[in-house]
Amino acid sequence: MDPRRRVAGEIAQVVGAQLQGQLADQVRRRVAAWNDPRAKLDRRYRRSSRVLTFWLIVLAILSALGVLALVGAVPVAAGVAAAIGIAGTGVLAARTGVRMRQLNAERERLVLTTPPPRPPLPARASAAREPMERLRDAEDALGELLGQLDSAALTSVPADSVAQARATGREASSALRAVSMQLQAVERARDTAPPLERGPLVEGVRRLRAQLDEGVDGYCGLVAAAGRVLAESSAAHPREILGDATDHLAGLASALRDLSG
Repeated sequence: MDPRRRVAGEIAQVVGAQLQGQLADQVRRRVAAWNDPRAKLDRRYRRSSRVLTFWLIVLAILSALGVLALVGAVPVAAGVAAAIGIAGTGVLAARTGVRMRQLNAERERLVLTTPPPRPPLPARASAAREPMERLRDAEDALGELLGQLDSAALTSVPADSVAQARATGREASSALRAVSMQLQAVERARDTAPPLERGPLVEGVRRLRAQLDEGVDGYCGLVAAAGRVLAESSAAHPREILGDATDHLAGLASALRDLSG
């Protein structure tokens, strides 16, 4: 086979694989956004709002018909039908309004009890993808561990230590995602820059990836500490075990925030 055709075929395969990966990422993001409980409640609320608008329009038309019947512009029978329609439509409109208030209360409760959705993962071709996947898995593990450590059954674990670990984990996640966004922006600049100007951008990607890896390793260290405390729930010094890992992660998060500006 002609070497040029072979190279072109290999390039086409690589590009095709990247496009398929990006398309799959987009599909997963849209499916996740569609199935989010808050998105479902929003759709139901909007549907109820449209139904209520329809009933109000019908009420306005029937009310106008009733007024015309009172002044003799239309037959009395039409006025009687309008009155009956107003009563029925009013009941339907009231029920729809009550349903909207219930949906709105449920949305507010969900906002208070459910953490905000996490940003989507970077593209598969990005150097930020692998550490962000690790971070997402570590977030799930830490949330589960701290939830168990915060239970009433484990009285040996101070509640303030668990709360501090949870808050530090959120701060570290935010700082790591800021670095990830920086890395992705530098990657886009690298891919569009002239070949002779890509050297500093390649180095910037490498440096940011190293920062991400270090930060995620620190986050996983907090997960490991929480796991040790849970596995040894009768440990003599649970505060020290969890506190050391929390302090270490807090220092990493502070350094990442300083580096990302």
